[in-house]
Amino acid sequence: MLPHEIVGAGVTGISAIVYYTTGTPVFITYFSINFFLLIISVLTVGWKFSIRSIYGVLVLTFFLSVVPEVPIGTFVTENDGFLACVLGGICWGIGYGIAFLNHGSTGGTTIIAKIINKYSNITLGRAILYCDVLIIGSSYFIVAGAGIEKVVYGLVTLGITTYVVDLVVSGVRQSVQFFIFTKKCGQIADRINVEIGRGVTVMNATGWYSKEPITVISVIALKSDSTNIFQIVREIDPGALISQSEVIGVYGKDFDSIHKTAKKLNKKSIKNKLSNLTNVNQQCK
Repeated sequence: MLPHEIVGAGVTGISAIVYYTTGTPVFITYFSINFFLLIISVLTVGWKFSIRSIYGVLVLTFFLSVVPEVPIGTFVTENDGFLACVLGGICWGIGYGIAFLNHGSTGGTTIIAKIINKYSNITLGRAILYCDVLIIGSSYFIVAGAGIEKVVYGLVTLGITTYVVDLVVSGVRQSVQFFIFTKKCGQIADRINVEIGRGVTVMNATGWYSKEPITVISVIALKSDSTNIFQIVREIDPGALISQSEVIGVYGKDFDSIHKTAKKLNKKSIKNKLSNLTNVNQQCK
């Protein structure tokens, strides 16, 4: 993106603008701004996220000092700016998504997006979108000769990045429900509680064919937890029967907020009641 003078999002976008106007290397501006953002991250999000963000910032700083030196014709031709913004957006989105799934970031507005996502239901990709449109749009007024074409390229890159981030993160965060039929429910339930951090409900049941009692474990978790849950069951009881199904909606702790859903349901219920009252009044008349 840099050789094509495409301004991206976040701190890298700001760094690119500084690079186009003053010639200051991107990695210097990027690291300087993120130094202060990481202090805010430690105070708001916590050390676990911040330590991984520090690692991401250091690694990206290194690559920002190396990758711009790669000849422009290695991947994209010099005049093919559209292909450059498409490939840049895809790679950017995948990188953001992987970082978020591992509770870290590459710094910049991803830190701000993580804070917004922590305290609201705004998706990570959309939070990045809100934070970064202004940065890309400002390049039209700051970068000499940028023109509307470069701004559009930057917005296209941002749109692709937003979509890919949500695709990577939301695809893994889909909720699933497990029914685990086993005689070793205590060991499995304890490990799911401790290692996965998910609630477990144990129910007593009877196998109608064998007429023998058996316990059933019910677990609602994220799709990303599935592999670990399967591994725990396989290690403790290889003969256990496991049923996994996708869940349309899960509301409560660590899942979707029940408040906004309740508001929507209440509005729908009120509309239905008003509609029924209207019908009754018409019949009475």
